[in-house]
Amino acid sequence: MVIMIGMHRLTVFVMAIQLAACTGEITSTVLPGDEAPAGGGPAPVGGGGSPDASSDPVGGGGGRPDASSDPVGGGGSNPDASVPVGGGGGSPDAGSPPVGGGGTTTGRGAYFPAGSWFYTDVSGASPSPSSAQVIGSLRNAGGWGNADRLQIDFSIDVLQADASAKRSFTTTADFFSPDCDHVPMPLPAGGNIEGESGYACTGNGDCHLIVSSPGEHRLYEMWRANVQGSTFFGGCLAVWDTSRAPTLNDGGRGLQCTSADAAGFPIAPLLFTADEVAAGEIPHAIRFILPNNRVRRGFAPPATHGTFTTGDAAAPFYGVHLRLRPDYPVDQLPSAGARVVARAMQRYGMYHADGGNIALTAQSDRHTTAKWAGLLGPRDLAALRVEDFQVIDHGAPVNLTLDCTRAPLSN
Repeated sequence: MVIMIGMHRLTVFVMAIQLAACTGEITSTVLPGDEAPAGGGPAPVGGGGSPDASSDPVGGGGGRPDASSDPVGGGGSNPDASVPVGGGGGSPDAGSPPVGGGGTTTGRGAYFPAGSWFYTDVSGASPSPSSAQVIGSLRNAGGWGNADRLQIDFSIDVLQADASAKRSFTTTADFFSPDCDHVPMPLPAGGNIEGESGYACTGNGDCHLIVSSPGEHRLYEMWRANVQGSTFFGGCLAVWDTSRAPTLNDGGRGLQCTSADAAGFPIAPLLFTADEVAAGEIPHAIRFILPNNRVRRGFAPPATHGTFTTGDAAAPFYGVHLRLRPDYPVDQLPSAGARVVARAMQRYGMYHADGGNIALTAQSDRHTTAKWAGLLGPRDLAALRVEDFQVIDHGAPVNLTLDCTRAPLSN
């Protein structure tokens, strides 16, 4: 039971309970923590509020009281998560970054300094003593989402800040205080939000907007961005200081605080890219998601947040770190790209970041040099079962209170 919560969240939570009393379910209250439905649906009104109340809940960046129904889709608003965004044939030289442009990124390179937790090699770490029980709980609950098929969503982009002036945004019901940052952010020319060709959130998805700004040592990650005409609507914006290396137990942006993902993680450094895969190495951990009925309430370091999940007493906590077992026969996977991803899972593992069904999230190839076509397919890792993974423990779990205490940016 949540005992200490902020006033804003208390109000929303009470509204959710009132709605449940009338309808028997909580559907239109938007507290993040489930990935939004993939594609389709009505366009959001104003700042991208909740979709039709008859659909599954939308979310992706915080603590949702309703976790009774699994969200549709997975890592974003790509209407067909089985089709990689972009195109092109084989992979060009991954060592050559794309040319300029505010809406481009090299798709390679570290966002944060060495020593950050997502760059830590855990290939030699011992599994948690509870690893078998946690994996057993996942199996009993149905394994991965998506009919127990490990699939890749290719819809999230990472943009590079350019000389364009920053834009202020109008907050929506998807903005939570004090968790989120209400500051101007870059909108690079030629850029786009997740699953869209521009900055308008037309598909009613998570509509993540991610902009890297190395010149000011900032990473801007917004959930539920939506530019309609001259108005910029925004949900939760998490601004990260990329001059410092976040560690496993430093509390991130603050304990009990969400980000653009419900675990409180940054998104960009956990996305694997076509450029990385084409180069033959993913030098970091990977983002993954699970249906909320497979996750236990509470969160484990380095996560700083969770949501009202309904998994059993042996289920993984929010933020759980899974590593592909060292003896998994990687060479049996169907493509060279799949083997690159699997080796990263053996070396760095993958961290649970949010709720949803399409487990893995790769960066779109819209702004990268290499393209996914001919490199990696959405089901190339479908042979991997939950039993092929081990839990890596990083400390005692934390009870969920949603009583966010923000850590100030350090520069």
